[in-house]
Amino acid sequence: MIPFSIQVFVFKIFQFLLKWSTKLLTFRTPELFSGPGSSLQLCDHIAKRTGVKNLLIVTDGMLVKLGLLKAMQDRLTELGVRYVVYDGVLPNPTIDQIETGLAMLKREGCTAILAIGGGSSIDAAKVIAARARNPHKIVHMAGLMRVFFKPMPLYAVPTTAGTGSEVTIAAVVSDPSTTRKFAIMDPKLVPIGAALDGALMTGLPAHITAATGMDALTHAVEAYISRNHTPMTDAEALDATRLIMQNLPTAVTDGGNIEARQNMAVASFKAGVAFTTAGVGYVHAIAHNFGAYYHMPHGLANAVVLPRVLDFSKPECIPRLAKLAEVSGLKHGGESETQLADAFIAHVRKLNADFGIPTQVEKLKASDIPAITGKALSEAHWTYAVPRYMDNSDCQAFIRQMLP
Repeated sequence: MIPFSIQVFVFKIFQFLLKWSTKLLTFRTPELFSGPGSSLQLCDHIAKRTGVKNLLIVTDGMLVKLGLLKAMQDRLTELGVRYVVYDGVLPNPTIDQIETGLAMLKREGCTAILAIGGGSSIDAAKVIAARARNPHKIVHMAGLMRVFFKPMPLYAVPTTAGTGSEVTIAAVVSDPSTTRKFAIMDPKLVPIGAALDGALMTGLPAHITAATGMDALTHAVEAYISRNHTPMTDAEALDATRLIMQNLPTAVTDGGNIEARQNMAVASFKAGVAFTTAGVGYVHAIAHNFGAYYHMPHGLANAVVLPRVLDFSKPECIPRLAKLAEVSGLKHGGESETQLADAFIAHVRKLNADFGIPTQVEKLKASDIPAITGKALSEAHWTYAVPRYMDNSDCQAFIRQMLP
């Protein structure tokens, strides 16, 4: 067997080459509408500037029941845009859900897609848009740069401040038949336009606000400590971290605070911009598998895993963790970088505790840990430029800490 030190050397070379190859790519950002009411501005844009007359709205059933789509539907109708609603997306969207949405799109003759919802709805819409123009199956799009043809025009209105999917190149899909959760990553998946409308988020329950907010924080933090960070990703990640630390507690305790909601929407977007280029890390690799095996909501899984990964990674990124502590308002003068790094990790744990986020994974089974470990390490080592590498025994021991 190849010594782990040699494996790590290979992983680092691969990530170095990946970092430089990404410099040749253009990561566009969507045309952005921001502020309360901006979702209606996006509807105006779709109707008046794109010529779309037949639209597929991709969302989930709960948002339809809550009436969150009504204002946008009314505006589209007023502007002469016909639409049909596919509301079959569930958390951790599956291949079957995406194919069902694709069948509706084809049956109704839709020429563009509007995703309204959390990361699951936007991810599902991305893959529906890709499948509409690409002949190969969803599983064959898994990985980097495997969407060969330009997807159908896609627009996004996030209703949670967490995934940043409205600006990222990634869509995550579950395959229950293989207990696998995989990412499709291609710049072509970035929506054409997006609206960050904090007013749509005011009714979000506290526990969802907390979990999705910690998801956004995870994106910012993992992008900042990634070996593939750049000056641009650093600026976006630090600003996202600052906004989250300043606004997430308020958004959780006072859900009707539109300023806090809007700032969280912007923070999520910025974190998405950062990790689109810099990537994420072990938190996501492990959390993806908790989602695949136990249908654990992605933001919640990230929140549970994040402080433990920071503990493990700390020896290789103390100065960066210290800077995150500084922008989080934890520097009071005279602290060493190590003290600030510890303070940042402790503050992440405190946020989890304040929000009622558990420290264990309730459904985790010891018998699943070897398989989860293998899949998580395979994802992380060939996709993410993590600051410190885990071997198989490290990762199994790490995951065992989260047994109930």
